[in-house]
Amino acid sequence: MTTAVERIPAVASLRRAAVRATRAPSVHNTQPWRMLILADRMRLFADPARRLRILDPRGRQLTISCGCALLNARVSLAGAGHAARVTRFPNDFDPGELAEVSVVPGVADLDLARLDFAIEHRRTNRRRFGDEPVPAEVIDALICAARREGADLVPVVAPLHRLAVARLSRQADALENADPAYRAELRAWTTNDPSRADGVPAFAVPHVTGESGDEIPLRDFDTHGAGWLPTRTRSSMSQALLLLTTAGDTARDWLRAGEALERVLLEVTARGYAASPFTSLIEVARTRAELIDELGLQAFPHVLVRVGRAPAAEPTRRRRLGDVLTEIAGSETMPS
Repeated sequence: MTTAVERIPAVASLRRAAVRATRAPSVHNTQPWRMLILADRMRLFADPARRLRILDPRGRQLTISCGCALLNARVSLAGAGHAARVTRFPNDFDPGELAEVSVVPGVADLDLARLDFAIEHRRTNRRRFGDEPVPAEVIDALICAARREGADLVPVVAPLHRLAVARLSRQADALENADPAYRAELRAWTTNDPSRADGVPAFAVPHVTGESGDEIPLRDFDTHGAGWLPTRTRSSMSQALLLLTTAGDTARDWLRAGEALERVLLEVTARGYAASPFTSLIEVARTRAELIDELGLQAFPHVLVRVGRAPAAEPTRRRRLGDVLTEIAGSETMPS
């Protein structure tokens, strides 16, 4: 759906879009993106130095994270009254250039524009979720949101499928934690320092213990045992579980999966719900393959999303804009 709304000048809108892109979620809050603003467009690049080399050797989670940032930029431009053209992977010689977003004549997309306010309120919420079911109309709206971005959101509802998801999640969590390199990488991206601008802060996560009561394990980001949040998170396979999938498993599919994921998360936020992603069972190749088989999927899974009601989560810090954004008025090339 589109409509004409009051426009902010293009350059100012692109700056705003870059700021709001940085509010996107990212794997371990690595914020693995760089942006370049030209006169009427913004280019989005992956930052390979921020790839998790143990957890994410192929760069799938990195690209999904950048897709979330891209969706935020699109939403921001629509909220500022602009139509936008998106060219994904515009440079055959630089696969790290993921997208170019151009301001073009036309009217803004109202369906995106109405999500603009949700960018500042969206949080990854790892607190305990309530037991009340999510209404069917909310689930349908989230499925529609994913489809608008070229992905599918599959509700996990059959009892056998829920059992499989819980079992494979526990198996993947055990396999990852048995790897010393994985544990070292996780420690490197978790922090008790409230001034650190990236990584997962202890105040935002529970310390996972034997008292957590989780059927689907949460990743233990509280690697230093600060214990700032209650340990009894009780992540249950009876809660609303939605599996984000795409037809392919290429970098282009990963980028679209990120755009779909963020559109779903903004819809969740706009409707007053909370969301928490689970990716361990997809990060481990063996459990991902078993997940596809046991759920009878004809697509590739990327993120399992839990949706429900939960206490509000605190925002996490972001890197300085000057560290991720370059602006070159009138230039057509990326600085060397």
